[in-house]
Amino acid sequence: MTRLIECVPNFSEGRDPAKIEAIVSTMSAVPGVYILGREMDADHHRCVVTMAGEPDAVAEAAILGAGKAMQLIDLNEHSGAHPRVGATDVIPFIPIEGVTLEDCVALARRVGEELWKRYRIPVFFYEAAATRPDRVNLENVRRGQFEGLREQLKNNHDRQPDIGEPKLHPTAGVTVVGARKFLVAYNVNLNTADVGIANKIAKAIRFSSGGLRYVKSMGVELKARGLAQVSINLTDFEQTPMHRVYELVKREAERYGVTPVGSEIVGLVPKRAIEMAADFFLQLEDFSPSQVFENKLAAALSGAPAENSESTKLAQLARPFLDVVAAPSPTPGGGSVSAFAGASAAALGQMVAALSRKKKSQAAFVDRLSTELDVLRKSGDALTAAIDRDALAYDEVLKAYKLPQTSPDEIKLRKQEVERATRGATEVPLEVAERTVALFEQLGQLHAIAAASMRSDLQVAQLMADAGARGALANVEINLDGINDAGFVQSVREKLEALRSRLGATAHEATASK
Repeated sequence: MTRLIECVPNFSEGRDPAKIEAIVSTMSAVPGVYILGREMDADHHRCVVTMAGEPDAVAEAAILGAGKAMQLIDLNEHSGAHPRVGATDVIPFIPIEGVTLEDCVALARRVGEELWKRYRIPVFFYEAAATRPDRVNLENVRRGQFEGLREQLKNNHDRQPDIGEPKLHPTAGVTVVGARKFLVAYNVNLNTADVGIANKIAKAIRFSSGGLRYVKSMGVELKARGLAQVSINLTDFEQTPMHRVYELVKREAERYGVTPVGSEIVGLVPKRAIEMAADFFLQLEDFSPSQVFENKLAAALSGAPAENSESTKLAQLARPFLDVVAAPSPTPGGGSVSAFAGASAAALGQMVAALSRKKKSQAAFVDRLSTELDVLRKSGDALTAAIDRDALAYDEVLKAYKLPQTSPDEIKLRKQEVERATRGATEVPLEVAERTVALFEQLGQLHAIAAASMRSDLQVAQLMADAGARGALANVEINLDGINDAGFVQSVREKLEALRSRLGATAHEATASK
């Protein structure tokens, strides 16, 4: 399953392109990370970078980016219109595909630990990752900015960071790390330089002052353009869409004799947000996103079911794999099915861990469940890949047996290739056996921290892991019969014995008493 997150680190540098290029280059050098955009603003003296990719890769990129920013940015010499407490001011993680908000919370906590461990930068957590209710809102964490926070940390216990010593990094300040839904940074520029008017409008529209839900806003002076700006963050654009915010800003502005002269999006915006605005302003009747050509084309190319059709049945998802296993051909065979059983066990374990950490009864185990979930995902990915690897390895054996043997040299070569391929076909199921035995043990340990209502699911997961392990062990055994290297065979047999000892009783016996 594809797992994607977005990360939008904010750096306190908006005037020196060379510094931002150095930071972005550091992050983009991490394999699997895609830099989707960067927005620099001289008045705000801030840069917003948008990147996406696999969670672990994006997390590492964010950490390295913060390290580079620490080297290049000195907050003692920084001033701008936007509040800031750190050289890397904010690092939010946003779930995109195959990832939950809880996953991003766990990732945020891990990144916070690493920022302190590697760079001695203290960390606050905010939004969904906040450890205290008063730190959910970013503005509370950032109150007083770099200079004010530096003084408050000396004697105000309530302002102590979540991770690190109660003092700022001398040049990089602190970093605020969090997890949240997709945020739209949306600004409306006014035909006045009076920032006081922008502040009054911002107060009228933001939720904390009685305005629109999911809206955070403040007035900003754009000195370079001679304008005032209402700077807005939409934390849930589907509940409070951009067009509704724009209309309220426009109406409030009329009270002071000013009008909007334009608006801007900082960073990226979901297509859905633009579709909603188009629907509103064009007054389209019965509009549906399926009427957008690109949406329809993407659905067709991905093989997604047509709109309004019956939902895809689970059996239809499983049928292609079952059909190829049932076909009268040697591969995929027992090795691939064993890997599939292990991958299924890991997937079911992920479900148990993910649902358990959402339950209030398991609140004390949230961090441990998140750690277990990460391990289960990695095991599942490796076992899923082994489904193909096992089939390909045995295909190599079949290929070796088909080599010609009409001369002594050809016979010798064929014997060598059969031996080499058979060893390869042994190593893959051995790896599957090792992973599934470890998985079986991990699932057994989950019983102590998983929700009681998930007991049967966890039991089924262990049974599947047991089946995958024993199937893989059987495939290793049968392949050993075709290998002449006595030392290799003895080494593998010792590993098999150790794995059987760890597996012990059957999964049924192991889980019956849980």
